[in-house]
Amino acid sequence: MRRILLATVALAVLAAAPAPAQQRSVKIGFVSTFSGPTAVIGNDMRNSVELALDHLGRKMGGLPVEVIYEDDQQKPEVGVQKTQKLIESDKVNFIAGYIWSNVLLASLKPAVDSQTFLISANAGPSQIAGELCSPFYFSTSWQNDQTPEAMGEYMNQKGVKSAFLIGPNYAAGKDMLTGVRATFKGRIIGEELTKWPDQLDFSTELSKVRAAKPDAVFVFYPGAAGVQFLTQYAQAGLKGQIPLYTAFTIDSLSLPLQKDLALGVPGTQQWVNDLPNDANKKYVADFRAKHKVYPSFYGAQSYDAVNLINSAVVASGGDLNKKDAMRAEMRKANYTSVRGPYKYGNNHFPIQNFYLQDVVKDAEGNQTLKTVATIVKDSQDKFHGKCAMKW
Repeated sequence: MRRILLATVALAVLAAAPAPAQQRSVKIGFVSTFSGPTAVIGNDMRNSVELALDHLGRKMGGLPVEVIYEDDQQKPEVGVQKTQKLIESDKVNFIAGYIWSNVLLASLKPAVDSQTFLISANAGPSQIAGELCSPFYFSTSWQNDQTPEAMGEYMNQKGVKSAFLIGPNYAAGKDMLTGVRATFKGRIIGEELTKWPDQLDFSTELSKVRAAKPDAVFVFYPGAAGVQFLTQYAQAGLKGQIPLYTAFTIDSLSLPLQKDLALGVPGTQQWVNDLPNDANKKYVADFRAKHKVYPSFYGAQSYDAVNLINSAVVASGGDLNKKDAMRAEMRKANYTSVRGPYKYGNNHFPIQNFYLQDVVKDAEGNQTLKTVATIVKDSQDKFHGKCAMKW
């Protein structure tokens, strides 16, 4: 009799317990830099996120979408704090963004430990492509080495026999120079890693370039540092004497400041604003109509991140507890990317094309970027073999 009474009480307690709260919205945390000199990048990413939501009717799987933007101040310690706040206080379903590799590396563990999907819209450190890969991490950009690897291939095509490499001394800067070294068949006769993000005077490094007399210089400097480097390269009398090759130094955000200094400086990228697919045409046209400028690759990758998340929410039927179903859908890259169709590798990094881009003037006289050629088709990062995930 006592057992029956206990069972009856237990059933009564279960019946009285509240049902799990029904999901009322999709909550996305977006971590980027919204203050200081590099805020222009974060703002471009945010503008593209908002445009993507407009194109989706600001709903995913029938649920309204709430985006909480957090400023990492370009500091790893701030980035991880903001990531933890989004997970623990805001209880977001997804986290996206992340410009800087060192900020992303610091922020990865809280997301993975809490089983919160993190979608990088820019940073692609080699560690996460390899031993730190996770079923809760996806990229809508690239692994850092891939873009400079494509440039190394182009330098080979141009017959470059010797090169001097320059970049900032942080995770992405190291990956960029490593990428060039992986594919460039000539000699590396000099290499400099500069203080990041504070150094904006490159006179010492440019003096070393002049003394080394390489056939070419490869440089990686995003944001304001890229503007300063191109300016000082010309001031040092090196422009026109030693060809300059780059990755991520020239984009739609820096071009208004670099102007003619950017002419004749080729770059490589997996997305260029003139890619001829319908999704990209609509994205670029609507972005320009709203903001009167061209979007950057940072923005394009953020636009894709929103659409990747949408594909997962739709596949789950709006039940955001179905994480296995959402992961399975994201692995298909089953959405219309502005770069065109691509696949995911086992480490959740894209397998995709890389293009040569050059600076031209559009019909209105504005400087913009144009696709010149496909340098690498279906590029897969070389770190995927270190990732333990198999699917």
